[in-house]
Amino acid sequence: MNNSTTNMFGAVTRVLSSLIAAGGLLLGGSSQAAVHGITGPVFNLSASAATISQPDGASIYSWGYGCTAAPAGFAPANPAANCPLMQMPGPTMIVNEGATVTVNLTNSLPLAAGNTSIVFPGMTVTSSGGVDGVLTKEAANGNTVTYTFTASKPGTYSYYSGTQSDLQIEMGLFGAIIVLPTSVTPNCSNRPVPQGDMRLAASAYDHPDSCYDREYLFQFSEMSSIIHEQVQAQVNACTVAPCQQLLASMEPYRPNYYMVNGRSMPDDMDVAYSATYPTQPYNGNPHMHPGELVLMRVIGQGHWQHPFHFHGNHARVLARDASMLLSQTPGSNKLAGPLLFTIATVSGQTVDAIFSWTGQGLNWDVYGLDSVGHSCNNKAAFDANGRNKFTTPASAYDPTSVGFDATTHEYCLDHGKPIPVTPPDPNIVVNGQWYGGTPYIGLQSANPTPEAPGTLNQNPEAGYAYMWHSHNEREITTNDVFPGGMMMMLLIDPASWSIDETQ
Repeated sequence: MNNSTTNMFGAVTRVLSSLIAAGGLLLGGSSQAAVHGITGPVFNLSASAATISQPDGASIYSWGYGCTAAPAGFAPANPAANCPLMQMPGPTMIVNEGATVTVNLTNSLPLAAGNTSIVFPGMTVTSSGGVDGVLTKEAANGNTVTYTFTASKPGTYSYYSGTQSDLQIEMGLFGAIIVLPTSVTPNCSNRPVPQGDMRLAASAYDHPDSCYDREYLFQFSEMSSIIHEQVQAQVNACTVAPCQQLLASMEPYRPNYYMVNGRSMPDDMDVAYSATYPTQPYNGNPHMHPGELVLMRVIGQGHWQHPFHFHGNHARVLARDASMLLSQTPGSNKLAGPLLFTIATVSGQTVDAIFSWTGQGLNWDVYGLDSVGHSCNNKAAFDANGRNKFTTPASAYDPTSVGFDATTHEYCLDHGKPIPVTPPDPNIVVNGQWYGGTPYIGLQSANPTPEAPGTLNQNPEAGYAYMWHSHNEREITTNDVFPGGMMMMLLIDPASWSIDETQ
């Protein structure tokens, strides 16, 4: 189990980090996330200019893909869902395996930007219209180019500009494609349907070990405001064609904003499609119940590699670049991806991984000594070899093995163990309203100093919180101010707490 944390931000941050590592710092539960996107198989996109906002109050001139008309639909359904003319990252395009996908791209960028395009790594693409470019057909200013491909394999893919890519990706021209498998394996259909089901599918791939209960998309990118200012100045200086090609000082590259899904912390924990961020509709705020399988879809969209470090547990890698990592033993078909506590978000690469949490490794009973309904009487959820009763025939696992309770998913060997540390005082300012008042999941009554009635409590569910962030410490700042940047919180909510992922 990974409970490591960084510790160089001073005394207050060391206290903050230690509580996160122990599962003691807790966060409010009003802004859940899911994988938000638009459905096809025909997508009418634009490349346009607008601004994005940052938590320090900056408004950064940027480019992005968006929708020229209402898409076929939004997935998952959300009453606030929208697809503006420009957004960053671009719309997440969601299609089914085997679908013929058509993307019509209109170049609505300023004259000085010149041509633009989209490349689709992992796809065999035909194009029509536009003009020849180095990597693909390009759309000149005011014109449209059409790309067509077959979504032949399920998985997570990136897309981005293939024209003057170093600059146009920096400006924000990138996005994600998710291809959903056409079949559901029996193992996945046998799993209980998660509360408030917002999955795009029951499995990530056509494979029995790719079942999941919740899913989240994490697109890591960085931005240099100096480059964006240089581009904006040249754009403003050219209002009549012809314009000279945009020139910007790309090296040495010194980004000062670091984003997940186009937002920096704490904005990434606000609701999806918030009117506060009209060109940044996607958020990043994972929630789960103990024992659930969380599919992490991770994409490196920037120039730099960003080490995505997630506290709470390791994650099993399913695939890289939509190719499953399977055993090479003939006839095996078993997962062979590594267990990681940090995913290197390599530029342009996608990684799919499965994360779960049960409290194993904390060495105390996370439900409290006297809580009801977690007796560990049912020890057949997993056997000693980790075989799951939901995905394994009954004859193949050991029902007498001490493992995890099938209902609460508590780790049975820790059942009844007292917490080995003194619970932090919720009145201390560094704990404050972020702390749920208890070291136990869902038990506000265990708080030795209960909060006064009516006091603001940002964590009424009394869940556990773990910081998920870039492990490059500069990248959890916003324009050199901590906290910010590539940081968010994973919330482990009690099974009784309803997780609302519509936002």
